[in-house]
Amino acid sequence: MWYTPPIVSPALYSAAKSLLFQLNPETAHNLTLFGLRMAERMRVLPLLMGGVPSDPVEILGMKFPNRVGLAAGMDKEADTVSAFGQVGFGFVEVGTLTPRPQPGNDKPRLFRLIPQRAIINRMGFNNHGIAAGVENIREATRFNGVLGVNIGKNKVTPNEDAAQDYLACLRAAWPVADYIAINFSSPNTPGLRDLQAAEPAARLLASLKSEQANMAAETGRQVPIFMKVAQDVTDEQITELSRVFLDEGLDGLIATNTTLSRTGAENSPRREEAGGLSGAPLTARSTEVIGAFASELKGRIPIIGVGGIMSGADAVAKIKAGASLVQLYTGFIYRGPNLIRECVEAMKAECPVNS
Repeated sequence: MWYTPPIVSPALYSAAKSLLFQLNPETAHNLTLFGLRMAERMRVLPLLMGGVPSDPVEILGMKFPNRVGLAAGMDKEADTVSAFGQVGFGFVEVGTLTPRPQPGNDKPRLFRLIPQRAIINRMGFNNHGIAAGVENIREATRFNGVLGVNIGKNKVTPNEDAAQDYLACLRAAWPVADYIAINFSSPNTPGLRDLQAAEPAARLLASLKSEQANMAAETGRQVPIFMKVAQDVTDEQITELSRVFLDEGLDGLIATNTTLSRTGAENSPRREEAGGLSGAPLTARSTEVIGAFASELKGRIPIIGVGGIMSGADAVAKIKAGASLVQLYTGFIYRGPNLIRECVEAMKAECPVNS
């Protein structure tokens, strides 16, 4: 299929990135999202970004125009959905959204590790709450792609009550989401990763699947549930969680979230900053975790591969390890929209759908 070449070339994006990287990372992030929203409203984004080759695939009844998505954390408030759709992503995952608004952790909380092509964040689920996020999604009338809504618990909610937060968000997001992602692996909410132990994970997933059945019966539409796991899981945890996911009927898996490890960033002066590391240092381990889950799940649960995708070859490696789809975050910041096109083309050439 023919597609329009972009006006925003890699060289032009590199120049824009050099300017943005002079700013505080969170300021640059907010300014970029504002610029994307303005360009979308002016109807110039398709011209600026060009097209992305078609590479359609259907998974869990959802029809993706291509296999490259935007990971959660970029569009936390779900207020830039239409713009990201026009940038070329085959699907967009917004959030993390929580039942009640919360400010997140103290600033500064976002750091660049430029030589390592990495980021450390300790944002802490800063968002205006699930109701505001859902309203923003409803206003994204020019978005026609697949939309995931990533949900979490409020910081003040104890783990023993976490299920109630996730259920409240599940119900609120149900009318607007194509799939719902359960974030129980962020390192920036104290104690959240404790929910990844087999027993609490099974209890949480059982509650979610029960409510999913209730909502499907009530609304007449099915919304798949994905769970997002950490990169820092052990082989034993992978085996235990895989058993839980299969026993409880999980629809999909997202692997992996950021890491607390500083492997690959040992020489950075930012290595001591608290928070989750993302970007190039995660590439190999994330792919290993995807492969380990794929081996356990044996094709019964589709996997979205995310973590350190900085090139088309990295995306191909995730697919070959067992992922059905991939997501970008840090690579998109360092490489820009050209990375979407590069990943789509590489996967289409080396890992064609239904091959």
